Parts: sequence; C-alpha cells; structure tokens
Amino acid sequence: MMGFRTARRLLLATTLAAGAVLAGPAAAQEKVLRIGMTAADIPRTLGQPDQGFEGNRFTGIPMYDALVNWDLSSAERPSVPIPGLATEWSVDAADRTKWRFTLRQGVRFHDGSPFNAEAVVWNVRKVLDQAAPHYDASQVGVTVSRMPTLRTARAISEFEVELTTSEPDSFLPINLTNLFMASPAHWQAKFDAVPASVTDPRQRAQQAWAAFAAEPSGTGPFRGVRFVPRERFEMVANRDYWDEGRRPQIDRVVLLPIPEANTRTAALLGNQVDWIEAPAPDALAQIRARGFTLYQNAQPHVWPWQFSFAEGSPWLDRRVRHAANLCVDRTELSTLLGGLMEIPRGTVGPSHPWWGNPAFEIKLDRAAAQRLMREAGYSPQRRLTVKVLTSASGSGQMQPLVMNEFLQQALRECYFDVQLEVAEWNAVFNNWREGARHANARGANATNVSFATMDPFFAMVRFVSTATQPPVSNNWGYFSNPEFDALIATARTTFDAAARDRALARLHARIVEEAPFLWVAHDVSPRAISPRVRNVVQPQSWFIDLAVMRMN
Repeated sequence: MMGFRTARRLLLATTLAAGAVLAGPAAAQEKVLRIGMTAADIPRTLGQPDQGFEGNRFTGIPMYDALVNWDLSSAERPSVPIPGLATEWSVDAADRTKWRFTLRQGVRFHDGSPFNAEAVVWNVRKVLDQAAPHYDASQVGVTVSRMPTLRTARAISEFEVELTTSEPDSFLPINLTNLFMASPAHWQAKFDAVPASVTDPRQRAQQAWAAFAAEPSGTGPFRGVRFVPRERFEMVANRDYWDEGRRPQIDRVVLLPIPEANTRTAALLGNQVDWIEAPAPDALAQIRARGFTLYQNAQPHVWPWQFSFAEGSPWLDRRVRHAANLCVDRTELSTLLGGLMEIPRGTVGPSHPWWGNPAFEIKLDRAAAQRLMREAGYSPQRRLTVKVLTSASGSGQMQPLVMNEFLQQALRECYFDVQLEVAEWNAVFNNWREGARHANARGANATNVSFATMDPFFAMVRFVSTATQPPVSNNWGYFSNPEFDALIATARTTFDAAARDRALARLHARIVEEAPFLWVAHDVSPRAISPRVRNVVQPQSWFIDLAVMRMN
C-alpha cells in the first residue's frame, strides 16, 4: 500500500508538473504567477475563506472586496483601513449602535450583476440570519468571530446601507474588512440550478454554495476559473475591475498548497513555482545565490502560545506564566530562523500608541524564571508537564515545528516538560474558536495560533474579553477578568481616536502584566520570489496585493 507521504509527493509532483506546463509555451502568451502556499489545502473560495489569514490573502482579497479594504500600497508605513466598496461611513451621533455607509456606484460582480445596498444586506444575512434562504453555517465561524457586534443591515437607498451593532462599537469599520461581498445573483442562479429532486431548502442552499465555490463571483481584481480541491486553484485577471489603478497586468494566478517548508523551497529552486511563503531558513543562502528575491518586513503579528485558564490548567498561576516568558532566549531563536523574526516586548512594541509601559518585562532571565517556578512549587525533581496544540504549517505559523521544538528544549531549564500535540492547521485554527475545553483541543492547555495585531479587536479584545469566550471568538483559554472587561468597554465606546488609543494602551499594559500568552516572535512574513515578478510591495501587513504586480 502506498504511504501518505509517498502519495502526497506524487500528487505534488503531478500538480507542479501541470504548473510547469503553464510556464512553458503558454507563458509566451499568458503571464502566469505560481504561488506555493503554506496551507495544506486551497482556502475556501466562496467569499469567506478559511485557512486563517492566508485564505484572506490568496482567495479573499484577490477575488472580493469588502466595504472597507486595507491599504497595501506601501512598505514604509503601516497598513490602514481605506474605502473599499463603501466610499464613506459615519456613526449616528444620537444612537451609536447605527452606522451609515455610502456605497461605491458603478461596481459589478464578475457575473455582471450590479453591486448595491441589497447586495450588502444579502451578504450580512448569509452569516447572521439563520432564517435567510442563503444562510451558510460553514461561513459563520470565520466571519462572525471577527465582527461579533454586528447584528443587522438595512438598505436605505440603492447606494446607502445602515448597519446596526449590539452595542456601541468604534471598531466596526475595521472589523468589516473581513466581510467579503459575494454576488447574490450568481448564488441565486446556482440555487435555481439545483435539481428539483433536492427539496430540503438547507440542502439546496448547501449545494448552491458548493457550486458557487467552484465558480466564484465577487467584485475583486481577479476571478476564479479552476478549482481542484487540495491541488490547485486558478484565477484570471478581471480587466473591468472598478479601481483602474489595481487592474491586473498578470493574466493568471495559480495557487498550490505546499505545507512542507523544504518541499516549497525545492519547488522554487526547481523553477516549478515563482513564489513561496515561509522558505526553509537553512536554504536562504542558496535561494539568494540562485537569484531569487527575499522579501520581508515588520508585521503586525504575534507568534505565541495562548494559555488555558480552564479548571485545572497549570497556567492559572501567574508565576508560571511569567516564568515561561522569562525562560526563552529569543535572540537564539532568531539566529535559528536565519533572522526572519523580530523579538517581542508584548503584543505591540514600545513605539506603538497602544504600548502603555507595562510593569512586567518580557526578556530572557532564567534565574528569575526558575525562582518563580520554585515559588509555584516546581523544581528539577518536581517538573511541570504542559501540552501544546500546534500545527506543522499554516497561515502566519512561520516554522512551527522547529520553533516549538526549540521552546520545548528552552523551557526544560525552567522545570517545564512540554508535550507537543501536532494537528492539521485548519483543525488547530477551528479549535481556536471551539476552546480549550472542547474535545478537539486534545487535552492541550496551550494552543499555538499566530494572530494579527492590525486592529484593537484582533490584537487584544478577542483574547481577554469575557464576551468573546468560545464559541463567540478566540478567547480560547476562557480568560475572564472584570477589570479587563471594563477597559475594553471604555475603548470600544470611545469614538475619538486619541482617547481610544489611551484606553487601549491601558489594556495592553495589563495584558502584558497578566501574561495570558507566551510571546515568542513577531513574523516578518518572508517570501522568496522569482526576479521575473516585479512591482512587489511587501507591506507592513499580513496581506499583500497581487493586483499591482507585474511579470517579465
């Protein structure tokens, strides 16, 4: 019987060979960009991607727009939210649970149908309204957990829409970067094409969404044309894209899931792909010597262990949490990774407006760590066993096996015995919302899921708010503290930017002091890319814009 690894290699060889065909005679007529992703599968294509933010990067932003987009045009300044399918927005001064968005006119979906306020209402209902005929439970988890206060949408006119939140929430416009607009008309056509023998409305809706995923329709600069699960996904340029400055010059993009770093690197060096995420650190010199460009930039990103605060967790003792943070030589880890990381002082750094000057300093101090562990009752003779759920690859996960094995060895010096529970990335990511108490946590009392820090909700609120405990959002460890909830309420209901930053700084300082994480690294999102690919802007963001790139 053929083993899994052998079968996987044969499948990958077949996939890459198919990609190589595109790079041969067809390349003279068609400019094709082939990307080796860290994901083990193609991110979902129906409008709300999975596979973490790698899904947003490769099947979300290229094919879809949100009401609010990210500015990915600069490598020198942080990415900020900018108008997308909405040109402007404001909160109602009399009722701060209501927001009015003015929509961009003249935009059409890939199927030719118009974008308007009714389309926005339809896309909100697809994840929030269980009574809607097109409601899709499979899209809820990756969407609602990222914008938990949004409740309803109402069309005011053809190009004005009102969104209502459950409470005043100044974070809403940023959260809406995660709600991509799919075509209602295209979905309806797929629904109408479901055989009449399928009479159950939910089954008909599921089949319509499956057909939609195979032939997606958004408003983005690329449109999907070929989908082979676990093998490849192809997009072609949308020459009628509404933003003339982002109309693609690359004809076709081919996405290939290659979760193993060494396999990705070999594919790049063999000219079977033009771009890989997270190259193998020990191959960086060879990659550069072969003429490939290594792009990297400081990212709003944390690579952590997130601790469980459930009953019986060893991390309930703050001394243990502080000890773990003081026991890791992050400079040594950076050397191991070829310098492809930054050393964290918290979720954000001292130059950030949310810093807040915490009293606890994240640094290497093993003597202090050992003293704290002894105070907590541990020693070389009485060691503490902890179990960490991690993956072998995935969006923003950097080099998870190498890094976790490094942590396993480093923490031994501070009386920790670390057990690693390795699962497929999407399973780990899904359990991030299911929580530490769920069976899919596999008994782990820490989880290793990297996260974005681009906005207050993503950076802090979803991890320490009592209201975001599973299954609402990503408070995987069930952290709960009334002080934190009050700080969050102040920040969320403050609509003046400077005052909100001051509130968030107080929150960040308290998070570092209570240490619900082991902060290990900030990613620099390394990408090795062929010199044939031009106009690559590596922004200070988890995302990147394929639309502005060129190919020789």
